[in-house]
Amino acid sequence: MDSADYALFRRQLMAWYSVRARDLPWRRTADAYRIWISEIMLQQTTVAAVIPYFERFLTRFPSVEDLAAAEEADVLRLWEGLGYYSRARNLRRAAQVIVEQYAGRFPADVAELQSLPGIGRYTAGAIASFAFDLRAPIVEANTLRLYCRLLGYEGDPRAREGSELLWQFAEAILPRKNPGLLNQALMELGATVCIPRNPQCDTCPVQRYCAAFRENRQESIPRPKTRTKITDITEVSIAIQQGPQFLLRRRTEKERWAGLWDFVRFEIDPGDPSNLIDFMVETVRTKTGLSIELGPQIVELKHGVTRYRITLRCFVAHRVKGRLLAREEWKWVAPESFHEFPLSVTAREFAVRLTP
Repeated sequence: MDSADYALFRRQLMAWYSVRARDLPWRRTADAYRIWISEIMLQQTTVAAVIPYFERFLTRFPSVEDLAAAEEADVLRLWEGLGYYSRARNLRRAAQVIVEQYAGRFPADVAELQSLPGIGRYTAGAIASFAFDLRAPIVEANTLRLYCRLLGYEGDPRAREGSELLWQFAEAILPRKNPGLLNQALMELGATVCIPRNPQCDTCPVQRYCAAFRENRQESIPRPKTRTKITDITEVSIAIQQGPQFLLRRRTEKERWAGLWDFVRFEIDPGDPSNLIDFMVETVRTKTGLSIELGPQIVELKHGVTRYRITLRCFVAHRVKGRLLAREEWKWVAPESFHEFPLSVTAREFAVRLTP
């Protein structure tokens, strides 16, 4: 496209956006804090899932100062169910940096924004563009797909060459006036019209500029990600009971779901059931220092984490003797207090079944 094409492209897109834009809560503000929270939540998560989390989070932490002063457990508890919990931990860390180094004011500079924990190139561009109306390009899942189709790009958009091409195009397409609004429109078009399968080309306001549409290659562009090989594993979760309380353990920084609380949990070999009970009892003793009497299986849960498909078998056990190992962080918690602790999704499902 030449400069005249860019200008007409923008006008047609903005005319469409003025009529078709969804009314989303983070679009009703130019506040950098709210925009930042929404963008982090929207990573790997759908708009419909994010809206209630966004509203609850801002009710609890209405300002960057409130978030910076929060306990990590309180932040994780509100994040529970969104997954990718490192996002929540980085939110709190970045809030502390903003308060301590920037007096609570977001830097209006892409490079400075990128220096904050958990903020990459795209998120920095979104904050700079939406909050400060700076001419900052944006390439994320929806605009990546849109730009590939507009350009007819058949290479790998995630490889260095493809990534550089898309970021250059994203910058070239931006106007000097109201670049933030155009970025919003581009993302909306990718999210609602230029969708992965069966794109709604007949309703696309910039159809005439799309190389993939002209050549009928919408379904093959962009090149799909290489499929990750899925590994099946089986784990057990054991709720050890002592009187009216159950044992919870806080997961460490090196573990999946770091900072969350869980019951005693470890992997087993489901193909060797002959000594499974003995193995579970001994593993619990090694991990906790406690001897237990294993009770019945309460439920079996299935879920996926990155490249793993996990079958989780949940048991109740009773403490017989022993002293908890000091190297871990433990809590004996009554079921009515489970809601006070941030738990993984499966730990929460198990906890619900333990609650009268």
